[in-house]
Amino acid sequence: MLRRKPTRLELKLDDIEEFDGARKELESRRKRDEVDVVGASDGEGALGLNTDHKSREQMIHDRIGYKPQPKPNNRSSQFGNFEF
Repeated sequence: MLRRKPTRLELKLDDIEEFDGARKELESRRKRDEVDVVGASDGEGALGLNTDHKSREQMIHDRIGYKPQPKPNNRSSQFGNFEF
């Protein structure tokens, strides 16, 4: 394997501005989410949401494409179709 000298990283003004913009956007989202959570705990925020609001678990299932099927409770499903 060839050995080479470490690459020098330079921090440019554009990079700093982009980072600051992303950080401010993230902080504003967090503040907005905190306000939504506080409003929802007061009861007034819950009325403003859609009536078909999905649970967190359901949203995750939708995102990953998981569709749980209920398990049948009869004996034929547990043991197959064995005939004696």
